[in-house]
Amino acid sequence: MSGDAYRRVMGELVERAGLAAVPRATLMVAAAVCAVALLLWGVSACRDEGATFAVEDASSAAGLPADTQQSDPATGTAAPILVHVAGSVGRPGVVELPAGSRVYDAVRAAGGELGSAVVSSVNLARVLADGEQIYIPSHDELEAQGGVVAGAVAPPGSAQGDSATPRVNLNTATAAELDLLPGVGPSTAAKIVADREANGPFARVEDLMRVSGIGEKKFAALEDLVSVK
Repeated sequence: MSGDAYRRVMGELVERAGLAAVPRATLMVAAAVCAVALLLWGVSACRDEGATFAVEDASSAAGLPADTQQSDPATGTAAPILVHVAGSVGRPGVVELPAGSRVYDAVRAAGGELGSAVVSSVNLARVLADGEQIYIPSHDELEAQGGVVAGAVAPPGSAQGDSATPRVNLNTATAAELDLLPGVGPSTAAKIVADREANGPFARVEDLMRVSGIGEKKFAALEDLVSVK
């Protein structure tokens, strides 16, 4: 567009806007101010958009949306957890532990186990979850339930009497009590309880072999350590 044509178009726009009486210098200043304002607005918008992209990129790298980060803003690490420790410990109650702590850490934070505690009834190496409860039973509690406590089971083949060593009642023992038997882990203990609930009480100790995972060899090691009444 030539200079004359440009001036003619601008003159028409000024007349239509009712600004013909406004001095030309004033119009030029106003136009310059508007141009600067538009430039500043554009720079600010680019900065905001860049910051948004930066947050989204950081969230994508972590595999989570920006508003679901679970770390502590003050330290940048995972938030601590709260666990309730009860039973035979020095200071029963709620303890605060770092994320990823284990049952062993919770027992220590609660003052450690008492002399009467049977810590073998729980898995000390298990990783804790926020809000759970851990109960450490005592020797007397397990014995009152008809179970056997750590150290009370004599090795297979050793001399023992029914009056000296209490037997584990297959029909009343809990999974934790069954887990204390030699060769019986948490999985087999759970299967014994499940079989008992599904098929009814064990009529004789030999019925233990109907449980998956307990064959003649394992039953021979348990026969003198269990009862059905």
